[in-house]
Amino acid sequence: MTDTDPTASRTLRPPPGFRLVASVRPLTFSPYDPCARIVADALFWAARTPDGPATLALRPVGGELVAEGYGPGGGWLVERADAIAGLRDDLTGFATLAATNPVVARLAAQHAGLRMPATGLVFNRVLRAVLEQKVTGKEAYRAYAATVRHFGAPAPGPVRLLLPPEPAAIAAAPYWLFHPFGVEQRRAETLRRAAATADRLERCADSTEASRVLRAIPGVGRWTAAEVVRVAYGDPDAVSVGDFHVPNTVAWALAGEARADDARMLELLEPFRGHRGRVCRLLEAAGVQAPRFGPRAPIRSFARF
Repeated sequence: MTDTDPTASRTLRPPPGFRLVASVRPLTFSPYDPCARIVADALFWAARTPDGPATLALRPVGGELVAEGYGPGGGWLVERADAIAGLRDDLTGFATLAATNPVVARLAAQHAGLRMPATGLVFNRVLRAVLEQKVTGKEAYRAYAATVRHFGAPAPGPVRLLLPPEPAAIAAAPYWLFHPFGVEQRRAETLRRAAATADRLERCADSTEASRVLRAIPGVGRWTAAEVVRVAYGDPDAVSVGDFHVPNTVAWALAGEARADDARMLELLEPFRGHRGRVCRLLEAAGVQAPRFGPRAPIRSFARF
């Protein structure tokens, strides 16, 4: 058996109208993510699992979804493939809540095939979330890709991907090593502290416990914790408080207000408690954006620091 032969496979039966690519989009960081690729409506996603390195392939075949795992941890990913695809997403009560608002009701109907994935892996998401803190999307992606390429290793499977870094390697690296990747000392130190806590994070039973452990790490706040648990645990209520754009998006979509702070965002989302993060995800999937005013944030470089 070679690295391009699956070590485990499974056939899933998604509900009618299920949209794989839209559901798993949060697992990829741009079309050029070195750890994930969407090819011809199929997802290839590399991860470090408790059983070892692996790549998961999710392919629609007819009305079914074929899950194949590659590498030592392939079986671990295949066992959880339905959750990773979003098929364990619990929409109980959301239809009733969505019906109370015409915008949310319309988006829920238009994106009825959208599900929220739950990877079961925390540090994979911590890496990206910390690097996204208080920078532009381009800055975050460049830092993420450079970090993965420096620390990563080839992933098993039929598509050329890299494994995300080992937390121990991140924790042991000096903060200045990240400067050529465009990461200043503050985020580098936060990432190193989170990496040193990775074992404990992976043992968290649910999103509530993981959020508590994450927020005890200096440099990790509500925004980062929500970004992590929404994908690692599929938490449909996780709201990214502290985001630059989300409060404006929510206020524009739900109240026609071009600008809002976190308090106003949470007020508008309160009727959807239990699914507040799902509402934000629907707005994102629909491409809803508040009007933009003023110049764009500049793209900075820390490479020579």
